[in-house]
Amino acid sequence: MADGSRTRRIQELLVALNRAGVRDRDVLLAIAKVPRERFVPQALRPFAWDDRPLPIGLGQTISQPTVVGLMTQALRLTGTDRVLEIGTGSGYQTAILCELAGWVLTIERHPALATAARRRLVALGYRNLAVIVADGSAGWPPAAPFDRILVTAASPGIPTALLAQLSPADGARLVVPVGPPEGQELLVIERHEGQLRRRSLGSVRFVPLVFGPRPAGERTDGPAGDAR
Repeated sequence: MADGSRTRRIQELLVALNRAGVRDRDVLLAIAKVPRERFVPQALRPFAWDDRPLPIGLGQTISQPTVVGLMTQALRLTGTDRVLEIGTGSGYQTAILCELAGWVLTIERHPALATAARRRLVALGYRNLAVIVADGSAGWPPAAPFDRILVTAASPGIPTALLAQLSPADGARLVVPVGPPEGQELLVIERHEGQLRRRSLGSVRFVPLVFGPRPAGERTDGPAGDAR
């Protein structure tokens, strides 16, 4: 894609995001900066800046930019947060989080996707992350608590294991799509004065979160952060 065409497509996407309610300037700048074409298959790169999900293999997708923007905005990242992401996929949402958070631990069930995402993220210069191959529904207790948790797959209910790993501090947030495979409600769970409050960002549709025995937890090798 020629630079002029790419710039125009990015500008058009930012306008669409703004209209959809993504108004956080830092989130919009991060979306404009991260090269989405690097996170989709070569054959789909002409469509990388379209506001729609795209397949990335193994039955997974890269989320629609509007959804990425709304979910990221809902986290209200401060630049120093410890973030847990469930569902690395191609690493696109991870890159957005790395732009805005202090440190990101991302979990992916499929080893091939995790390895490719890690290589891609490191090649783009991201170092404030760790990539884990494991059962994301269980989170990662050794590194808990997390200031923010983002789930990029549909859960039938609010995952209790993840709630248990959310920081006890006011402002801690969990963003998760909850509901059946045919459609979910995007929920924001926020800790406020010791209580958990819930609000909805509307209807979405994600691939299902897979529950089951955790594979042997393995961090991909290389300088991708500390999974302590």
